[in-house]
Amino acid sequence: MTPAVEFIDVTKRFPGATSPALDHVNLTIDPGELVCVLGTSGGGKTTFIKLINRLHDPDTGTVLVNGQDVSQVDPVELRRGIGYVIQQTGLFPHMTVSENIACVPKILKWDRGRIDARVDELLELVHLDPSDFRDRYPSQLSGGQQQRIGLVRALAASPEIMLLDEPFGAIDAITRAKLQDELLRIHRGSGKTFVFVTHDVTEALKLGTKVLVVDAGRVQQYATPEELLAHPATPFVRELLETQGYTPEGRRA
Repeated sequence: MTPAVEFIDVTKRFPGATSPALDHVNLTIDPGELVCVLGTSGGGKTTFIKLINRLHDPDTGTVLVNGQDVSQVDPVELRRGIGYVIQQTGLFPHMTVSENIACVPKILKWDRGRIDARVDELLELVHLDPSDFRDRYPSQLSGGQQQRIGLVRALAASPEIMLLDEPFGAIDAITRAKLQDELLRIHRGSGKTFVFVTHDVTEALKLGTKVLVVDAGRVQQYATPEELLAHPATPFVRELLETQGYTPEGRRA
């Protein structure tokens, strides 16, 4: 089975930085995984996913997507096949919900009927009535509704890989829990590969089939939530779990 994503000895250093943002990273993400990338601010989480869709290029090493070296792929073409969701949603304020969702399908020259059917299908997927929400503008949506639209817009052209950079970070706790449940349902039903950046241990343990813990640009541990809780691989992982109240048995203290 070809990995969905593979990092081979990848290092990324930004100009003026005293240390690498990522330092000799090696790992494989299998198709269908939901990998949560966990760590403190500045630890390398966002750099990791931006190397997957070539918003950054590595200084050394190789990033493979579906077995192909991304440095050999046109960045625009690469990104059309990878969904990308950010905390600010990135919705175009002058476009309706329908027009926002239809952006990539239009670029791919889908016909009008196919686009309209896909917009309605995706709105129903996140429990937003198409007849009510299709013609609204982002300013007419709540924060949680905007995040739902950002999520389904990234899903519109059925990408095999979804990158999500702290998409629920600015949402209240109750709405966030609902959106997490929505994301789990969508992931389980789609079979797609999701890479989800978060600084929240509870979120990572709830969502991830695997959790990648990074700190100071280095992989601290890459394991299932159960393995992470039972056998923290480094003092950093242990401290990260303990500071959010997790015991080795996986219970909140």
